Amino acid sequence: MKLLRAALYARVSTAEQQTLALQTAAMQEYAERRGWTVVASVQDINGGTKHRPKREELIRMAKRRQLDMIVVWRLDRWGRSLSDVFQSLEELHARKVDFVSVTEGLDFTTPAGRALAGMLGIFAAFERDVLRERVKTGLEHARAKGKVLGRPATACNKVERIRELAAEGLNKRQIAARLDIGRASVYRALQVPG
Repeated sequence: MKLLRAALYARVSTAEQQTLALQTAAMQEYAERRGWTVVASVQDINGGTKHRPKREELIRMAKRRQLDMIVVWRLDRWGRSLSDVFQSLEELHARKVDFVSVTEGLDFTTPAGRALAGMLGIFAAFERDVLRERVKTGLEHARAKGKVLGRPATACNKVERIRELAAEGLNKRQIAARLDIGRASVYRALQVPG
């Protein structure tokens, strides 16, 4: 029988939180009970940021086939949102790496765990649809109130100055640099009939 290689991932939002040791001990005990060899144990300390270097390190290990599963203390320690969790789990599954969340009893090495992974996918899609609908409704509401959406046109109020500098012989790059605007804005301003 092949010994399965597990990586442990613990995370807290701030350095003041004291659960890293608790998380690691619970995961270590779970792995030992299952007879898995722990090949990596990593910790991230950060809030809701996208950048989780230690998590990315484990995903790279999965890509290099250096582990068979990733163990977390709780699912919310692994990802920012259901969509984020599901997307990363799909990536791991494609690489034949299993995933276990100790406190929720999610073990994707079992048939019940794999069924739950499918349900997570359904809920992740639902979460994305709800978010998309909220954004769409918010934009419609803002437009109805007369709000102008999108990036403000930075060069609109500089058209005359752009033309003056062009008449003085400056090229488009020089004009853009002097007025601290993009070259595309200079091109558009010079194409508008004066």
